[in-house]
Order: sequence, then C-alpha cells, then structure tokens
Amino acid sequence: MTTRLPLVIVLTLVFASFAHAQTPATPAASPSPAPKPAMTRAQSQRAIIATEKKLWEAWKNKDMKPFRANLTADAVMIGDGGVVDKKTSLTAMEGMACEVTSYELSDIKVTFFNNSTALMTYKSAQDATCGGEKVPASVYSSSLYVMRGGRWYAASHQETTAK
Repeated sequence: MTTRLPLVIVLTLVFASFAHAQTPATPAASPSPAPKPAMTRAQSQRAIIATEKKLWEAWKNKDMKPFRANLTADAVMIGDGGVVDKKTSLTAMEGMACEVTSYELSDIKVTFFNNSTALMTYKSAQDATCGGEKVPASVYSSSLYVMRGGRWYAASHQETTAK
C-alpha cells in the first residue's frame, strides 16, 4: 500500500494537470475593435472641401505654397495635356501666367471609400486665362483625397470641360 500511494498521488496530479489544460483559465479575448477614426465623416468632409477651396484660391492668387503643402508627394494631375506628377504640375503652374478673375464651385459631393480615402466631385465656373488662352468657362472636376498622418491631402485632380 505504501508503494501505491505515491503512484496514485502522481497519477492524480498528472490527470488533474491535463484536465486543467483543457479548460481555459479565462475566456478567449475578443478581437480588438477597429480604431476610431481621428475625424468624423462630417469633420473630414469639411476639411476636404476647405482644402480644395484653399487650392482654388491659391491658383487665383498665384501662390504655390498651398499646393506644395496640400498635395501628396505622389500626386497625379489629369487634364488636357495628359497625366503629370506633382513636380511637373507645379512647374507648369509656376511658368504659366494665369489671370483668374473669378471662380465658383457648385454641386460639391464628397464620397468616402473608407476612413482614409475620399473623392470630391464638383462643377466649377471660372473666368480665367492661362498663357494668354481663355480657360474653359465651366468644368467638372474630381479630386481624390487620402488621409496620411491624421491629415487629408489631395492625391489626384482631374478636370473635364463641361458642355
């Protein structure tokens, strides 16, 4: 009996440890919820529209600083002349003498694809000349915005002459 008692104790401990390993000590934690966006959709929409208007005002005032500050490094512009990157676009804008008398943005709509990508579409009426040529009086535009580092930046812009 003295030899069986240690064997029974050891077997009891072994089976108890297997049984204990089968049942979790605490319930499995649920996956972490998605982080909340830094801005609400309404705040983001206001920021995007304000940035776009700031860029139009900068064009009117021949001020390239807002373009340098609010376009992504990999920005793409699409227009009558084709597709160009940020550097080429800014160089062209600086070299082209534009005289903007007035502009007005209308039918503004911001469509969010996710928390960090949005497309702003609108129509603009403008009275302007660039390089001595009259700019189309009315265009449909789209600007793609991306959230980077908690801030909205313009990543692409295109214009189509309205008929």
